[in-house]
Amino acid sequence: MAKVAVFGYGTVGSGIVEVIKTNQELIAQRAGEEVDIKYILDLRDFPGDPYENLVVHDVEVILNDPEISVIAEAMGGINPAFTFTKRALESGKSVCTSNKELVEAKGAELLGVAKENGANYLFEASVGGGIPILRPLVTCLTADHIDAVTGILNGTTNYILTKMAEDGADFDTVLREAQNMGYAERNPEADIEGHDAGRKIAIMASLITGKNVPYEKIYTEGITKITPRDFTYAKRMGLVIRLLAMYRERKGKFFAYVAPAMIGKKNPLYAVSDVFNGILVHGNMLGEAMFYGAGAGKLPTASAVAGDVVDCVRAHGQLLPGGWSTEVLDLSEHTFREKKFFIRVPAEDADAAEKVFEGSQRIDAGFADEVGLLTQAMDEVAFEEKAKQVPTMIARIRVEN
Repeated sequence: MAKVAVFGYGTVGSGIVEVIKTNQELIAQRAGEEVDIKYILDLRDFPGDPYENLVVHDVEVILNDPEISVIAEAMGGINPAFTFTKRALESGKSVCTSNKELVEAKGAELLGVAKENGANYLFEASVGGGIPILRPLVTCLTADHIDAVTGILNGTTNYILTKMAEDGADFDTVLREAQNMGYAERNPEADIEGHDAGRKIAIMASLITGKNVPYEKIYTEGITKITPRDFTYAKRMGLVIRLLAMYRERKGKFFAYVAPAMIGKKNPLYAVSDVFNGILVHGNMLGEAMFYGAGAGKLPTASAVAGDVVDCVRAHGQLLPGGWSTEVLDLSEHTFREKKFFIRVPAEDADAAEKVFEGSQRIDAGFADEVGLLTQAMDEVAFEEKAKQVPTMIARIRVEN
């Protein structure tokens, strides 16, 4: 029997316990032996909880128990999760996690510690929640050269953008609604400013390239400046607005960025709405593959962590594929790619803006005080140079294929 400990008994941690206990017989069949939870680490007590007898408050109890072979870390944040995870790996215990902040910041180091000690560090749930994406990248697609990933990687922002489009409400109103429904945190900055999506695309880029991609080096733009009028224009053009996280390799150069973009019906991500996530992967042999599902939530995320636990048990100490080195990948500026841009300008400046953005298409959305323009394709440097000549520009949004 494989004995497992869970670090943290919050939303995800309690979900991990629920998944393993509920599907215990099925998990035993797939792991090749029975898997059971021996400890739950948390600072709190849980009187009346069916598993209150498993709760311990001292991490040393777990780290010093030779029966524990796998730990599911669901504490969140960097510390003490990093310290506990590192010590567990140093003692030869494998660790599985959904903690994207820790994986992005310390993943390279922890992967090295795991390898040195014959343990595994797995984090399938850190990017797609319940969507299997990391394991396919390092197993099913291992013969492919992955040169592009485009994803809607944050359910909170996707919900907000979907509701703004459907209801015509402003950003602040929909954000409050998302918070009341539990889709957004009280402090939603990591989601709405794009940091969460940035960490996730950094993890995928690191896994694909085998080198460390710090998310701080990724150009990141959030959704706080998107307005109901932007959606009116988008609808007029048959487009939707999504927060996209992108990784590309072109001619030996690498770039990544996170930003709102307008996309059309030919893009497979067009139909990914509400709290759902979608990830589009392009390989040189495969072409395009689409991964879609619940990118967050208690049980979908817990299911992915439990899946990693099963893999660790089944591996019996063998190192599983996947990971990256501490060498930092040299990211190029994202600005060289050509794309169209949608801009809004005051009505009185429309003619002048059209002369600057020669060949642009005027978009009339019925507003008397402004018009929209869809530019020709150009790189971002060229766009910024032209934008300087239109100082009254109200807004701009990238338009992706």
